[in-house]
Amino acid sequence: MVDGLDGLDGLDALDWARMQHAYGTAEEVPGLLRALGSPEEEEWSGALSRFYSAVHHQGDVYRCTAASVPFLFALAGDGAVAGRAAVVELLVSIGSSADAVGGTAEDASDLSGHFEALGMMRERAEAFIGFAADGDPLVRRAAIPALGLFVDDAERAVAVLREQLPAEPGVVERLRLVEATAGLALRRPEATAPARAWLGALADDRALDPATRLAAVVHRARCAAEFDAEATVRSAVALLREETAPADATTPVPAPAPAPAFPTRAGSAPAHLIAAFEDLARQSVVHSPVTDLLRTFHEVLGARLSARTALLAEQLSSGDPGARLDALRMGGEVIRSRRGDHGPLVTLIADRLADPHPEVVAEAAAVLADCHPVAGPARPALAALVAAQRARHGPQVWAAESPVLRRAHQKAVLALARLGDERALPGLLAALDGGADAWQAVQVVTCLPDAAAEPLVPGLVERLRVLDPEQPHTVPEVAGTLAALGPLGGAPALSAVEEVLDRAVRGKRWTVVCAALGALRRFGPAAAPALPVIRELAALDAAADPNVAPAAIAALWAVGADLDEVLPPALALLDDGISFRVDGATDVLGAIGPAAAAALPRLRELLDHTYEWVRVQGAAALWEIGGAPEAPAVLGALLPAWERNPYTARRVVPCLERMGPAAAPAAPLLRAHLELAERVDGSGSIEEDEKLLAACRAALARLG
Repeated sequence: MVDGLDGLDGLDALDWARMQHAYGTAEEVPGLLRALGSPEEEEWSGALSRFYSAVHHQGDVYRCTAASVPFLFALAGDGAVAGRAAVVELLVSIGSSADAVGGTAEDASDLSGHFEALGMMRERAEAFIGFAADGDPLVRRAAIPALGLFVDDAERAVAVLREQLPAEPGVVERLRLVEATAGLALRRPEATAPARAWLGALADDRALDPATRLAAVVHRARCAAEFDAEATVRSAVALLREETAPADATTPVPAPAPAPAFPTRAGSAPAHLIAAFEDLARQSVVHSPVTDLLRTFHEVLGARLSARTALLAEQLSSGDPGARLDALRMGGEVIRSRRGDHGPLVTLIADRLADPHPEVVAEAAAVLADCHPVAGPARPALAALVAAQRARHGPQVWAAESPVLRRAHQKAVLALARLGDERALPGLLAALDGGADAWQAVQVVTCLPDAAAEPLVPGLVERLRVLDPEQPHTVPEVAGTLAALGPLGGAPALSAVEEVLDRAVRGKRWTVVCAALGALRRFGPAAAPALPVIRELAALDAAADPNVAPAAIAALWAVGADLDEVLPPALALLDDGISFRVDGATDVLGAIGPAAAAALPRLRELLDHTYEWVRVQGAAALWEIGGAPEAPAVLGALLPAWERNPYTARRVVPCLERMGPAAAPAAPLLRAHLELAERVDGSGSIEEDEKLLAACRAALARLG
């Protein structure tokens, strides 16, 4: 830790203990600031990590964050500070967050330091101009975004950016200068005309490198109110072709992703969690210097799906395998975020299943598995890949020693299974029989037709018997296996589910108990032998676990208990203070239908509940029980909730579909939802959004 830096004079004069950061008092901040000046990388990088974690937590700007700004400027301006570039980057991050949130003198008494921090950034604009011309390229790179964010003199800022670019030898720095110019134009309207004129000149300057010209094309469109998307994409494609060489089988394979900052030794954590961290690390790797620029271009193109597909067609045919990897991930982002005809893009991604580089093949398979609801056009290519891999590497290729080959095969098998294709069956059987990554196979069993999935039942039953439901790390796989079994397999499967339920109850593993109850519910009357234990669980006190009783009551009704046994506890839950228990009750009562008429008065009262999800659930149950006479009240709850919270659509629309002609007043909302370009389901699931679109169309069809 370093003391004595002139710029840190006065550090101890502030009452840091009276300020707060994300985890409590800010009294540690002086020590962190001094450590940032250390010549030892381990010390200053550790302090930087803690500063981001606590003092600038997830982009927050507290009073202590703002109070740190003058000292951070002092550190950044001291040429002897080893971590200067990181400090400048921290300053830009603080200022950017403060600018995004805003703030005025009127709310300066708020605990947030946004207004104060942003003011200091703009007061010190000259310092950022100096950092952007620093001799250290890392300092320049970190400072360049500040020229667009914090320099209020638009004419001066444009001039600085124009002067800096010819002197900048680094392509990353040039790209940032162009991006900062567009940011300035978006922030200061008076800079728009000169900025766009300069960007146009850069785009046409054949003496410049293709990447810088590409950046000028993209950012000129970014700061334009309107632009010709097709012409802009054509210009970008031409520059991309200059940027990369033609495809060559000798091009080096991209470097593998770095190890994630998480224990990945088998058994050190649940397998699904290890895989998630590995995927997170993989996704964080950017292989091409223009990848972030192209991602920005896709954001600028927005809902122009054909233009984005044309751009991706070029990206996916790049001679650089790393650029193809980045493009595949962008293609997945387009499909996940946008509605529309994705057939042409899916076909482009499927073509990469025959790529000469294994990492590209694996990524293409992974994207198709993730985007399976619209991946139908890729089915032949997926099946061909799986068959070729089995022919070349043998039936145990699911567990191949090569991580890249294993990932490619597994993702292709999973994609086929999610498409309901029986050609996935040999891979899934290999997974369950051998045990390697069986948790992944378990996740897709329910996507197959029941007849095709029957051969998997013995393996699923065996998985249940070897997994210990009392061990926390096995809970996700146990729950997944229970969900996969459902009504499959008859008596042997039912016996395994009952055995797991008994073990979970004894071990008080309530998550597994709820999963087992869900499986019994799907077995229906065939699960009648389990009624005694289901009855006991339906009476379980909420203090033990609030989720169990609603799940057990639902199972009681599905398995065949009498109405007189199910109705009283379901009615009692309608008065519960926990909203999800109320939701569970409305689900059961809706399933019972008109025979649950005793619930009607309370369901009508729930239409005025403070929580909109309870109102929606109550309205849906009200329709199922009361029918047409309740339609005005039902629509009076559903439609305003949908308008206020688009995410309620996944509950509202299926109810509207069931209402048929009685839902006529919902027609404008249904049509408006179908016209949305973005996916808005709220679950982050393409599958749920596609189901929602289908339900909207079905509801409108019933209206004629």
